[in-house]
Amino acid sequence: MSTKRFHILLVDDHPLITNSYEDTICKLGVEKNVEFQVQIAHSFSNAVNDLKKKKYDLVLLDIHIPGDEATGLISGEDLGSKIRENYKSTKIIISTTFNDHYRIQSIIEQVNPDGFLVKSDITTEELKHAIWRVLTAPPYFSKTVTHSIRQFISNDFVLDKIDRKLLYHLSKGANLQTIADQLGLSRAAIAKRKQLLREVFNVDSNDNMALLEKAREKGFI
Repeated sequence: MSTKRFHILLVDDHPLITNSYEDTICKLGVEKNVEFQVQIAHSFSNAVNDLKKKKYDLVLLDIHIPGDEATGLISGEDLGSKIRENYKSTKIIISTTFNDHYRIQSIIEQVNPDGFLVKSDITTEELKHAIWRVLTAPPYFSKTVTHSIRQFISNDFVLDKIDRKLLYHLSKGANLQTIADQLGLSRAAIAKRKQLLREVFNVDSNDNMALLEKAREKGFI
């Protein structure tokens, strides 16, 4: 009887984390008598290349990875959305340090992951349970994510992809016209979105730095 095999891609820019996750996955394989073949990507470009080469059963994806202009990906949400669009049978587990309710809700809306773990919740046993659950009977959410879902079950506000790209370009020092050109919108539309973001983040000042500081605090940059 052949051993069941799963292919897993770990996407995180911290080698210590990916090495720890890989060790945990190996232990899970021994416990479940299955074979896990694990590939590690420390950047978006590496992840994109890996996804082109092989079909993965599961991608364990960190959200807070440095943006990559070459791939057009500015956050883990973008890669998650790309996987959802192009690799429909691949399951996704989000792993992040962000625990802000708005940020969690935004990630859920953008990616619709099969699993979602806040890193402060993760233990070895939690990670093993989450991976096996998502592979066999998804979904799986850690306790912080479950609490957030309950908090926002009737809230319909999320930052969309354009809002996140606007914040990204602002953080890089781009002016209003440059951002408008990058996003294919008018200066007026960009200004309106900036004003809405100030209201959402409760920023009274018109200074971009105040808006960016609050966006970073909430985990959107």
